[in-house]
Amino acid sequence: MSARPIVGVFGGSFNPPHLSHVLAVTVVLARFDVEKILVVPTYQHPFAKALASYEDRVRMCELAMGWLPRVEISRVEEELGGESRTLRTLEHLHAQHPEWSLRFVMGADLVLESSKWYGFDRITELAPPIVLGRVGVSYEGAPVAVLPNVSSTEVRARIGEGRFEELEALVPREVLAHARARGLYAAT
Repeated sequence: MSARPIVGVFGGSFNPPHLSHVLAVTVVLARFDVEKILVVPTYQHPFAKALASYEDRVRMCELAMGWLPRVEISRVEEELGGESRTLRTLEHLHAQHPEWSLRFVMGADLVLESSKWYGFDRITELAPPIVLGRVGVSYEGAPVAVLPNVSSTEVRARIGEGRFEELEALVPREVLAHARARGLYAAT
């Protein structure tokens, strides 16, 4: 490890977290010089996307990834309040922990949309990205096809239709149990 601890920041809606999210965290820990990873659930989606409650998404992240060594589920975006923006979150983490060397963990699919991001150049200065490839998405320098192509939209639809057995290979069992017990994503 370097003199300054390297901390990966892995943000997202996690609506709900699925096995691609779990695999992303484990791949980063296994392949990169990262001391720990902060999993940062979005507090309020910047495009007003409908989400399960913040408390439910934090709990599902704890169930899916919180048990992994060197992984911390962070409530930093709740502390900041309001609309979530990656740049604001990274600036806050940098100010709060100047001893950290930050790395932003993202999928190759998001890099391809980076022109739509607020302050992406500054994001890459504060926290040089660790880019993970996904099935069907290629990006120079990213590991190829590291993460299976799991869609949170499809997961929510299947949960809403009560098709839990179809999700057993895609979503951690405790996340499915939580979603079922809380009636999350039920068809309306």
